[in-house]
Amino acid sequence: MVALRSISASNRAAVEALRVAPAQERFVSGVAESLREAAEHPDAHALPWAVYAGDTPVGFVMIADEVSSPEYLPHYLWKLFIDERHQRQGHGTATLDLIVAYFRGRPGVETLTTSAGQGDGSPIAFYERYGFERTGDVSDGEVLLRFALRE
Repeated sequence: MVALRSISASNRAAVEALRVAPAQERFVSGVAESLREAAEHPDAHALPWAVYAGDTPVGFVMIADEVSSPEYLPHYLWKLFIDERHQRQGHGTATLDLIVAYFRGRPGVETLTTSAGQGDGSPIAFYERYGFERTGDVSDGEVLLRFALRE
């Protein structure tokens, strides 16, 4: 069971210390860099959370919600990673469940989109197992994937 918690002064250092496996580093930035990226793109309306298993921070997730510029994709899973020590325990899937529930709770939101780089260590297979489908588009070298929120 995981929960999403706000990142605050009391947990920021522990959350920023989370790391993916070395082979995954080229696919996702760390927490501090992700938060800087969100601050540099205010029109993306980023919502970042720490992923917790009980009282332990195990990952990070950030979405772009109601964007205010056509430059950004609305309802976008911008970042998701689980610390290398906590992978393969169901935390990533449980985090996706929470993000999907968040967007399904919003009237009129039909699709969740994400993107991922290709190559060894890529999260594409993880997203496809969850139910995401490739759109056929590539943006900035990343494969775009879409998840239907409504049947």
